Amino acid sequence: QVQLVESGGGLVQAGGSLRLSCTASVSIFSFNVMAWYRQAPGNQRELVASITTSATSGGRTNYIDSVKGRFTISRDNAKNTVYLQMNSLKPEDTAVYYCNAERYYSTPYWGKGTLVTVSS
Repeated sequence: QVQLVESGGGLVQAGGSLRLSCTASVSIFSFNVMAWYRQAPGNQRELVASITTSATSGGRTNYIDSVKGRFTISRDNAKNTVYLQMNSLKPEDTAVYYCNAERYYSTPYWGKGTLVTVSS
């Protein structure tokens, strides 16, 4: 049973930083890609950033435009963990952030989410 556990959310003032962590119960090499999604109240869940995680991948990253230059996704293979470093946070970044892990042609895995609140 694959489990993804997020941590690192909290309350921060605008302009501040947070680092989210997502630790998998299995090797992240077993996934093709891991990602962070977020969902604000009344909004649909959206993809924030992704990173390829298979052993042969180059750790390619992708971001939505609204976080480019502010957020960085990274991986620590030894710790089976993916991070999301969030800098220059804005109130519009307030949301529940979810970790996602996918293997091609399989049902994706999700964490339970961690709340990020950015005050103005």
